[in-house]
Amino acid sequence: MDESILFTIQQFTGLPWLDPLMIGLSRLGDNGLVWCIMTIVLLLRPKTRGCGLTCALALLFSLLFCNVLIKNLVARPRPYEELAWLQPLVPLLPDYAFPSGHASSSFAAATALALCGSVKKWAAPAFVLALLISLTRLYVGVHYPTDVLGGLLLGLLCGYLAWIISLNYTIRRSIRQRK
Repeated sequence: MDESILFTIQQFTGLPWLDPLMIGLSRLGDNGLVWCIMTIVLLLRPKTRGCGLTCALALLFSLLFCNVLIKNLVARPRPYEELAWLQPLVPLLPDYAFPSGHASSSFAAATALALCGSVKKWAAPAFVLALLISLTRLYVGVHYPTDVLGGLLLGLLCGYLAWIISLNYTIRRSIRQRK
C-alpha cells in the first residue's frame, strides 16, 4: 500500500510550477527551520516565553525520539533506495526513513502551539503548515506514507509530552511562589 500511494503521488512530479513549490515547502522543515524560528520569536516576547519553552521542549523531544532513537532502531531504507522508478527531487539523505523527522518536528511544534493558551490562534495555521511540509516529503520522494504517519503521531506525542511537563513545572512554580 505504501508503494502504491507513493507511486500515485509521484505521478504529479515534473510539473514546472509544482516541483519548486513542493521543494520549497519541504525545505521549510529542514532541521525544523521554520519551527525553530517560530520558537525563537516566542522566546523573545515575555508574554509568549512559556509557549516558546514548550515548543523548544517539544522540538527537543522530537529530535531525540525520532532522529536519535527510533530512526536508528527501525533502520528503514528511504524509498529511493528500494524503488528503482523513484527519482527524488532533493539531495539524497544520509539517515533512515522511519519516522519522518519533518513530520515529527512539525507536528510537535504545532501541538505545543495548540496547547499553549497565549498563542492558540496560531494553532490552525501551524497544523496546516505541518501537514503541507509532511506531505511534501512524499512528493519529493524521500518518505513512504507510513513514515510520515509515524512522524505525525510521534510529533503529536512529543508536543503533548512537552506541554504536560511545562504545565507541571508552571503549577509547581506557582505553588512555590505562594508559600
